[in-house]
Amino acid sequence: MADRPSSGEIFGVPYNFEQPSLGRMLSAYWQPGENMLVEKPFGVGYTLNLASWRSWVALAVVAALRWQEGDGSSEADSEDEPVEVIVD
Repeated sequence: MADRPSSGEIFGVPYNFEQPSLGRMLSAYWQPGENMLVEKPFGVGYTLNLASWRSWVALAVVAALRWQEGDGSSEADSEDEPVEVIVD
């Protein structure tokens, strides 16, 4: 059986299954001068580059949407009560 490479690219999506180290993990998430998305230090695909301001905007939008979703849950609980409908 042929040895499989532990890192590379398939269909344009990067993968890396090498043993992660602390230095590689930190340098993967903080790459000044790079795009918003960078290759993951372990696994398949891309992750956010925390040195990019665009990543922080994306995280703030996600947090705001999650917070807004959490506020609406109390209204959803009251909507689960039975409603009487009268039809003439």
